[in-house]
Amino acid sequence: MAYMSQEGYEKLVADLKHLESVERPKISAAIAEARDKGDLSENSEYEAAKEAQSHLESKINKLKITISEAKIVDVSRLSGDVVQILSKVELTNMANQSKMVYTIVSESEANLREGKISIKTPIAQGLLNKKVGDEVEIAIPRGTIKLRIDKISLD
Repeated sequence: MAYMSQEGYEKLVADLKHLESVERPKISAAIAEARDKGDLSENSEYEAAKEAQSHLESKINKLKITISEAKIVDVSRLSGDVVQILSKVELTNMANQSKMVYTIVSESEANLREGKISIKTPIAQGLLNKKVGDEVEIAIPRGTIKLRIDKISLD
């Protein structure tokens, strides 16, 4: 089961609809066009189109599974007292006093450019169930990072 926001769920459904209604017909057309060019045994266009179709169908199936297993989190039932999924957390890196802000989201919603990190990342795991003022040491690939939680909110 994957916990996610309503917004994240709707994005997945829209992505699935796009893949099924736009991308799938494009690939089918490319396969038909390549097939019309004759001998399939030495037709690289046909092979490439069939491979693209295979990748697309795999992506569609993964999306369908994620959507079917999704559990939409009711933000109104969450508390801003501790860090949890969908929490926006303002942090201070204790080593260099730099400030950072992350929102903890499901894997499918993660986007570092938007400050959204997966709940499965080491930083998110280290922050879960912590409170404002807590200082946590988190093992990351480059060593250990010490962070202080300055603010927790729900967007």
